[in-house]
Amino acid sequence: MVNDLDIKILNILQEKGRTKRSEIAEKIGMSIPSVSERMNKLEEKGIIQGYYAKLDKKFFNYDIMAFIMVRSESSKHYKALTQKAEKNPYILECHSILGEGSHLLKAVVKNTDALEKLLSEIQSWPGVLSTQTNFVLSTSKETARIEL
Repeated sequence: MVNDLDIKILNILQEKGRTKRSEIAEKIGMSIPSVSERMNKLEEKGIIQGYYAKLDKKFFNYDIMAFIMVRSESSKHYKALTQKAEKNPYILECHSILGEGSHLLKAVVKNTDALEKLLSEIQSWPGVLSTQTNFVLSTSKETARIEL
């Protein structure tokens, strides 16, 4: 269970994950040790799952972002598919979906050759019947922040 003070801490961290504990303490009117204790508990409970840097993909020449819908023949291949997706460094997200397809993958690659190679790899996974790829032309919003 989280309370209003925890929510305030979480909102600050969602905005800027590198906010110093002293700054958080000042903003919400708590002592630094109290903020540290709350943050540690939120981490232990798995509510805070990590602190990450958001990188500029273009700087590292990742010019193509694509969403790849995967159709698999049955749920018996679910675990193998998700494990392969988790191990692939070019697949940023893997979602099990309802409707058309069984999984939706978000991937970044440097060029069309790399995308072709990635698609060939995915299509060789056990149980994969087909893939459908959508290229991202531009992104107007991309966030991991949730409303609390």
